[in-house]
Amino acid sequence: MTFLSIKQPTLVLDETICRNNLSKMAEKAKKHQLNLVPHFKTHQSLKVGEWCRDYGIKEITVSSLKMAQYFAQQHWDNIHIAFPFNPLQTAELNQLAKNQSVSVQLVNEEVSNILAEKLDQPLGYFIEIDAGYGRTGVEVSDFGLIEKIMRAARKNKKLFFKGFYIHAGHSYHADLDGIKHIHKQTKAALKMLKDKYHSEFPNLLTRSGDTPCCSIMDDFKGIDEIGPGNFIFYDLTQEKIGSCSKADIAVALAVPVVDIQWEKKEILIHGGGVHLAKDVLINADGSNNFGEVVLFKDQHWKLQEHKSYIKSISQEHGIIKASEQLIRDIKVGDLIGILPVHSCMTADCMGAYISTKGEIIDHLEGQPQN
Repeated sequence: MTFLSIKQPTLVLDETICRNNLSKMAEKAKKHQLNLVPHFKTHQSLKVGEWCRDYGIKEITVSSLKMAQYFAQQHWDNIHIAFPFNPLQTAELNQLAKNQSVSVQLVNEEVSNILAEKLDQPLGYFIEIDAGYGRTGVEVSDFGLIEKIMRAARKNKKLFFKGFYIHAGHSYHADLDGIKHIHKQTKAALKMLKDKYHSEFPNLLTRSGDTPCCSIMDDFKGIDEIGPGNFIFYDLTQEKIGSCSKADIAVALAVPVVDIQWEKKEILIHGGGVHLAKDVLINADGSNNFGEVVLFKDQHWKLQEHKSYIKSISQEHGIIKASEQLIRDIKVGDLIGILPVHSCMTADCMGAYISTKGEIIDHLEGQPQN
């Protein structure tokens, strides 16, 4: 099967680009003596997980217990669930931890007490720290709460402290100077916490997890591990930030052209919010950009010299503002590609991939539910 024979919106994955992104991040980790523990929430694929092993990756990060259960069949050295743990799933966590090394993220005393009471399998935990993002985590200077979590966890000898985790998600909305500042804050926070608690926990680890800082920065003093996720595919948001070039984006949504409005220079595609999600960038002229056009050629896609982009999107429809060249080259019934604004969300919407070699590649959300 060739991916060019598809007839409906389908997410195309270029293995070569994906592996190149993996290789570069693995080399950066090796250069700085960091353990690379990538976040699998971007691809959510067992096949892509297999590729990761080729670059020395032995531990992974996920965002839910469901995702941890999916990847546990690959028997990783450890799976870290990087989301404040949901205590309603303690029984399922115990079951998973019987055969798979797992760690969780704690942000309050209440959940720590519940785990200490109900946990019957060995389990590591990181304390998530908020060093400026404001979404979740313990304030970096709130030593009282940090130590309450630690004291609660000590009630169960099976629950052991692994270290501190920061996901500086605000870096996704920053310019280069902002990213430098955020990374400096992250390093300082993790170093301070390690210095403070190292004598009590000599093996504690510090981990940073955002793709912009991991991709752009080249100084990781005070950080032991990195856990980026989006880097494996990248997307237009990362390209705009400066984390990558468009040539590094490893996925493109293949969509059929169903109508062309020549006077308006607009192309109607079967590809909307249910396929791409509705993440949007703002162009220099203030217009919305829900994804940019590439053209398929042989077993890849070709970047366009002049930008054509999806200017508006609904559930199933997308309207492309086309360049002069594109409007001349495209006809109704053609298949074109769209580079996503947010590859994680697009992959989650689509629930499967086809490689540029024609291979169907799994995704957690495309699997039959038990």
